[in-house]
Amino acid sequence: MAAEDLAALIADFTHRRVWAVVGVSADTRKFGYRVFKDLRQAGYRVYGVNPNLEELDGETIYPSLESLPERPEVVDLVVPPAVTEQVVQECARLGLTRVWMQPGAESEAAIEYCRRHGIQVVHDACAMVEKFRWPGP
Repeated sequence: MAAEDLAALIADFTHRRVWAVVGVSADTRKFGYRVFKDLRQAGYRVYGVNPNLEELDGETIYPSLESLPERPEVVDLVVPPAVTEQVVQECARLGLTRVWMQPGAESEAAIEYCRRHGIQVVHDACAMVEKFRWPGP
């Protein structure tokens, strides 16, 4: 993807205010925790998704995208590539059309799946690095 196209896609994603972070973690050293907290502090409505976690810092954590109380506009993946490949299939089933694969979460198979199923995908870019250019709430 050309740099201009990636920048336009990132700009579109960041104007969306409802996100799900798949792979949220209670471990403050992990990116799943940091991305979740950073997005919330930036004024986004963020739902954490992790089937092994029920609560984080007073917030309900959900076992799946399907269990969320509302449809996220962007699904941010902070999971191993094999899990990403499963989650993008869930996104397609649920009609979710924007996926951000954090560095380390992406796989060629998942990226191709997104493209074949009409899911816009950002990869090779970290939301936390890009965040300083994002619009305010």
